[in-house]
Parts: sequence; C-alpha cells; structure tokens
Amino acid sequence: MGLVYSEPACQAAYSGDIHQLYQLLKNNPSLLNIQEQQTGDTPLIAACRHGHVNVVKYLLDNKADVHLTNKKRRTCLHYASRRTFSLLDYLMISILMPVLLLGYFIMLQRQRKNVALMEAVLSSRVDVNAVDAKGNTALHYVCQRKSHHLVPLLLQRNIDINIRNNGGETPLDIARGLKFHKIVNMLRKER
Repeated sequence: MGLVYSEPACQAAYSGDIHQLYQLLKNNPSLLNIQEQQTGDTPLIAACRHGHVNVVKYLLDNKADVHLTNKKRRTCLHYASRRTFSLLDYLMISILMPVLLLGYFIMLQRQRKNVALMEAVLSSRVDVNAVDAKGNTALHYVCQRKSHHLVPLLLQRNIDINIRNNGGETPLDIARGLKFHKIVNMLRKER
C-alpha cells in the first residue's frame, strides 16, 4: 500500500512513474513544485518518501525547490533521512538469509539505495539544518533509525550536531539513548 495523492504529479513521483511525471511537467511546468492540499507534500518530497532515486534526480535536474516544506514542516531531506527498512524488507531478509545469503544482499542493496537517495538530495542546496515541527533535523532521524552509513554524509555537509529537538535531545543524545555506539563515536569526533 502507500500514500494516495490527489495531485497527479505527486502521485507519479511517489509511484516512481518518471514517464508520467515527465508528461505532466511537459504539459504544465508549474506542477514541478505543486503542493498536495492535504499533506503539503511536493513531488520531490513524495519521491523521497518512497525512495525513488531516479525521480529525485530528475526533479532536482529540473530545479525542484528543495526548501519547500510540507504541513509537518519537513523537507525532502527529512524524508531521505527517514528511509529505513520496511516490514516487508525485514521479512524478505529473514526468509532469504539462509538461502545463499540472499537476504544479506537485499539488505546491502537497500542501504546503497538509501545512500544514493541521500547523496542526490545533498547534491542540491538543501538546508541540512532545517528542523521540522518536532524540532528534528535530518541527523536526528538518521540517529533514530541507526542509519550509520548516512551519518558521515550529513557530517560532511557541516550539519549542526548541537541542535536540540522539541524534547531537548541532540542527535548525540538520541544515539546514546538507543545505544548506537558506532553513531555515538562518529558524533563525538565532530565535537
């Protein structure tokens, strides 16, 4: 399942249908940054929500606005940082793990896709220190999801590791609380 958008450009981006998105934007370029009425999502946010790297690159190449936020005040970077394994991914990995380590390769493929998505978004002029309605930056979400392969990408962009969310927590506080030692060590080196 997934989200259903009333805006065709957002739905095409979320579904990964780059050909439909191309046609929509060709006929009406103003749809590039259209915001869904209910969520406030743009096509770029929708593509990041579902992890469609090729759609994200296409939208960025067409100068989609990376600074637009939805009703939760989240940017495309927030959604790129929130990408994690779905329940279906975990199920596939656990079932296929004994079969020639196929599950392990699925896990690696998903991690590489998340890295590619983050790199694509970071290649733009996105504000890495943008906070959402909960006060979280992309680094907060990466720490919550134990995405240790994404932390260095954000640190390379000089993200402020001392921003506190509405609960008063920094990304380091989150990593410490969840006992994600590898991330804690990465963040301590930045202090």
